Amino acid sequence: MSYKKYWNEAIEAMPREEIETYQTEQLKRHLQFAYENSPYYKQSFDEAGVSPEDFKVLSDLSKFPFINKQIERDAQLSKPLLGTLAATSEEDVVFVSASSGSTGVPTLSPFTKVDFDEFQDVQSRLFWAAGVRPNDRYVHALNFTLFVGGPDVIGAQNLGALCIWAGTIPSERLLYILKEFQPTVIWTTPSYAWYLGETAKKQGINPATDLAIHKIIVAGEPGGSIEATRKAIEELWDAEVYDFYGISDIYGACAGMCSERNGLHIAEDQIYVEVIDPVTLEPVKDGERGELVLTTLRKQARPMIRFRTGDIAIVNREKCGCGRTHGRIQIVGRLDDMLIVSGVNIFPSDIEFIVRNIKELTGEYRVYALSENFTTKFKVEVEKLADASISNEALAEKVSQSIKARLGVKPKEVVILEEGTLPRATHKAKRFVDLR
Repeated sequence: MSYKKYWNEAIEAMPREEIETYQTEQLKRHLQFAYENSPYYKQSFDEAGVSPEDFKVLSDLSKFPFINKQIERDAQLSKPLLGTLAATSEEDVVFVSASSGSTGVPTLSPFTKVDFDEFQDVQSRLFWAAGVRPNDRYVHALNFTLFVGGPDVIGAQNLGALCIWAGTIPSERLLYILKEFQPTVIWTTPSYAWYLGETAKKQGINPATDLAIHKIIVAGEPGGSIEATRKAIEELWDAEVYDFYGISDIYGACAGMCSERNGLHIAEDQIYVEVIDPVTLEPVKDGERGELVLTTLRKQARPMIRFRTGDIAIVNREKCGCGRTHGRIQIVGRLDDMLIVSGVNIFPSDIEFIVRNIKELTGEYRVYALSENFTTKFKVEVEKLADASISNEALAEKVSQSIKARLGVKPKEVVILEEGTLPRATHKAKRFVDLR
């Protein structure tokens, strides 16, 4: 059966100039709406000496103050349940997701009916761009308990796929579903996709031949955009891997890979993207690493104006080979996981790229941040394949030299562990440990 190329061609292939004109008009209305209806934004804009009338062109958004997770959390605590950021009454809210924070207080993300419907239409768009079609059987293996990614299964249903609401169930049960129902698409984290494939093999199930999965959508970790990691998962499952990006403070998935798999298209009709230097707070050029800052364009229940995500990303606004014109982002890592060693910025994802390309390693790893003589050092733990013939000493040196060649700095130590030593993640993997 022949299907259309785009979920919504008028939006997804909109010329760049029209995207920016649309964003400008939406922001004019959105800033005014936030100022008039959100107690927080009224106070924040007034204290910063700006008003919605000061916004004329996209670059004017830099006049407005940033917001971050701590501000979001404080605003919620100051006026439970939805907080002072909310711009609608609770009667207008039909759904809330929540993310846990360091205080143990869940940070809620509210949606009106219109917010939620547009949210799920974006999910359908991303699924379609990744090649999911009405003749697919889709299994949603993400957490449903207050997690903003839970409802994304509705986006797959809306495009016509047969959907299996599995959630985060024991691996044995999920493998039973994969074997008995023979779904063709699954969504989980990169770590769990690898873990599930390994678990299947231990149970005598070859994921590449005994199961029908031909497409794996991953999110929650940078691994899906790391070529070596993606290829390892693809070889294990004989399936294509597509990376998605979402953030609980705004949407579930708001960016995802298309058939080109060269960055993640972000829904620029819903979200305005900035990338800034996290120290100077000035914008960086497209193609350079910086902190991802997102601004909602239409979300009414809780507008987010210049939200500092803490994610380090690269943005590319050139037209993609697939024909889509919305910008593409690549997530490099988390700002709070970044190490500065001898003036070099290092992320766990940089280490992952290296260890996934060394054939004697399993691909599992852990990075430790250390303090020595008032300077930052790092140690790397990796696993040696059981059938690898290289000595531990030679392998440690190989890993160390590979890191030095790619990053410009050597680890203080590389520890070689036996295969299976590091814990396998059933959700998000813990790759970074700060011992400073």
